[in-house]
Amino acid sequence: MKLHKRLFPVITFVFVSLAAHSQTSEYAVDSFPMPTSEDSVLRITNLNPYMTLHVDSTLSYNLEINRPDSIKYFWFIRNSPIGLKLNKDNGQLSFKADKSFFLSGKLRYDQPYSVLVGVQNFVNPTERFDTSFTIVFYNTEIIPSRVKPSVSSTLFVDEGDTVSFKVQCETGNFPIENITFFANTPLKHFSTVRRCDDDFTWTPPFEFVKETDSGRVKILVLSFVGTNKFMARDTSQVKIIVRDALNYPVAVQEHNLVVHNTNAYILQLKYTFVQLDKSVKRTKNTRTTFDITSSTTALTGSILTTSTNEATKKAGQILPSIGVSLVPIKEAVAPQKVYDQNQASLVRTSIKRLEYMLRDNSLLGEKDPEITKKTGKLREELKQVQVQLLDIPIELTQDMNEQELNNYFNNPKVNKKYRTKK
Repeated sequence: MKLHKRLFPVITFVFVSLAAHSQTSEYAVDSFPMPTSEDSVLRITNLNPYMTLHVDSTLSYNLEINRPDSIKYFWFIRNSPIGLKLNKDNGQLSFKADKSFFLSGKLRYDQPYSVLVGVQNFVNPTERFDTSFTIVFYNTEIIPSRVKPSVSSTLFVDEGDTVSFKVQCETGNFPIENITFFANTPLKHFSTVRRCDDDFTWTPPFEFVKETDSGRVKILVLSFVGTNKFMARDTSQVKIIVRDALNYPVAVQEHNLVVHNTNAYILQLKYTFVQLDKSVKRTKNTRTTFDITSSTTALTGSILTTSTNEATKKAGQILPSIGVSLVPIKEAVAPQKVYDQNQASLVRTSIKRLEYMLRDNSLLGEKDPEITKKTGKLREELKQVQVQLLDIPIELTQDMNEQELNNYFNNPKVNKKYRTKK
């Protein structure tokens, strides 16, 4: 009870103080005089400095000034976008954002248009006010951005041919900022596409199409995924059908290797032919010498038998027998090289055959469509000749070069010796 008696005086004091303060404040506020005269400067009282307007909507906005007799003032506008109108008498601002303005390019979305507006007194030209506001048109229709490669959705290419196209984008409300690339098969040596208008370049390697692939083709699917700043995605796919093709660089090297081996073997055959022909020629010369000697001896003996000298006559009777005895000596010393001559004829025929095959299977260019067939014919023909001449010892040329071998082989006397006789 004593505690409450002590609190009452304090609380009463506080209320009194607050009341006193309240009276003082009220008195101080009432002591300031309030302005009652109208504005001396002309201004627009309700102008919005920034306006946004939706497409296909209508704007109707009445501008007001700080003058009661607004009939004495006229309004004007400058630098206005197409379609924006202002009533010069009452300041009525009107606009219909027709979509055709934007489709024709006369107006653009999200582009600020600064409009100058002013009001002036008819009677007093110096009483004038100019200002400006900004109007922006926006569209609520969402136009998605699309990834558009510069080729059709399906491509046919051969191994070794280069695939190159540009990955383009159709820009909507939000442009594509990043492109991610995927493929259904691991690829090597291709250009990476990360932004719009980047080029994708890739060359299908040879042996890309396996023998187990159906129809000797392999289908490659490329996926280009474009994303905008809101991670909205658009995917475009390109299907590349890779057909099996001949590796022409390797095929040309293989053909050249077969031609080189054939030419080298021809040179060996020509040297072998030279050795066989010289052997036959030496035997023929030896036999010819024996024949001439035998004939000379017989003829000399026949002549000497007619002599009157007994000694000479007896020598003439012996000489024919000597000539006859030279025949077996000839066969023993220089037998006929029929086998060697037949071998020389066979080697010569094989050389002519291989040279003809080389000319007949020469390449028409680096991409001869029959290069595989021609290479196979040359390889098969070379193999057959090697098998046919398996029993003939092929000698390597050592003391004659290619030009000397060709000159000997194409000698008219040699050609006449081995040509076919009727």
